[in-house]
Amino acid sequence: MHIAILASGSRGDVEPYVALGVGLQEAGHAVRLVTHQDFQAFVTGHGLAFWPVEGRVQDIAQSDAMRERIEGGHFLAVMAQMAREAQRGAIYLAEAGLAACQGVDLVLAGLGGLFTGLALAEKLDLPFVQAYYIPLTPTRAYPSFLLHGLPSWLDGALNRLSYHLARQVIWQSFRSADSAARKQVLDLPPAPFWGPYGAARLQGGPILYGYSPSVIPVPPDWGDRIHVTGYWFLDPPVDWAPPPELTAFLRAGPPPIYVGFGSMSSRDPARTADLVLQALSQAKQRAIVLSGWGGMRTEELPESVFAVDAIPFSWLFPRVAAVVHHGGAGTTAAGLRAGVPSIVVPFFGDQPYWGQRVAALGVGPEPIPRRKLTAARLARAIQAALTDRAMRGRAADLGAEIQTQDGVARAVAVIEQMVEYGVF
Repeated sequence: MHIAILASGSRGDVEPYVALGVGLQEAGHAVRLVTHQDFQAFVTGHGLAFWPVEGRVQDIAQSDAMRERIEGGHFLAVMAQMAREAQRGAIYLAEAGLAACQGVDLVLAGLGGLFTGLALAEKLDLPFVQAYYIPLTPTRAYPSFLLHGLPSWLDGALNRLSYHLARQVIWQSFRSADSAARKQVLDLPPAPFWGPYGAARLQGGPILYGYSPSVIPVPPDWGDRIHVTGYWFLDPPVDWAPPPELTAFLRAGPPPIYVGFGSMSSRDPARTADLVLQALSQAKQRAIVLSGWGGMRTEELPESVFAVDAIPFSWLFPRVAAVVHHGGAGTTAAGLRAGVPSIVVPFFGDQPYWGQRVAALGVGPEPIPRRKLTAARLARAIQAALTDRAMRGRAADLGAEIQTQDGVARAVAVIEQMVEYGVF
């Protein structure tokens, strides 16, 4: 088969789809990955055909307006800002997707490419596969990630309702952008006011969820076409090697703490860096600090702290004592797989949800919202993660369980079975 995968967002949003694309290609399928210009080297470095989307997502994430919304931690404010940026992005994604989807047999996308991918499938009369890394299908078992704070005693019907509410929050934020892309690029009528969730192409095919059932249990009211496959992990290329200075730092003392907030931008990165250094000093711990798009830098680092711009988590995390991060889905997954405790500092979106899952599983302390982060609170959380033997044991056991699950292979098998059985 020839398969087009649409992936939009930060590096953590895109990486699971690169992993899935690599698995499909290794199984003999031809894959085209449609994503932002930022990720060309990343995508082609893993042997996938790259179809660039005009514009750089990093520029949006680091804009002053977006930094302010993200740091405030209010999801609706962030969504409103993203909606203001979305129209050009939707048009660019539709243009690149339309070119990439010529001659393919199947379109696959997650939340970041759902609406455009569905429109492309409609335009070109192609089957469409939904592939997500967080629950989006309504269930009575637990509420949506956007409303994860609902009391556990609430009736299951309200849990189901929370998914429909979350869908509308997401759709209404991007409805005008989707309409512009459908009209200007695809010559299609607008999707229904309440969204394309009832489209025929979303009803028959499989829904893939790229997370571990050991982390989020499979609800009993989901049907057979929904598959929780396990995480879609991407290991570094076989010829990758860590920087010698990093390996020397790791050998020079006990396992350090990892600290990194991914693409989450701060209006004052120097202040964030200073806060982290104070916490590490109070906890008396060595650390590896990832600057990432957040720009968390400092002019002078102590010898106990090593700074890197990028590093494969699958290599690094098993070599650290604990991970401090923003709670992005990909970083959370990598920390859980490594079998070490996670300290989650969520900013917005699905990050508070993942922070609560980490705490509920007993593999990390309670999350610390970014706007409430202090050096003292972070230092206490680090100490808890290092000294709580029961927590460390649970983290190790969960990591060992996740390592037995091959989510990519399972997802590939589901797609191939659906084709074999003539589902699409």
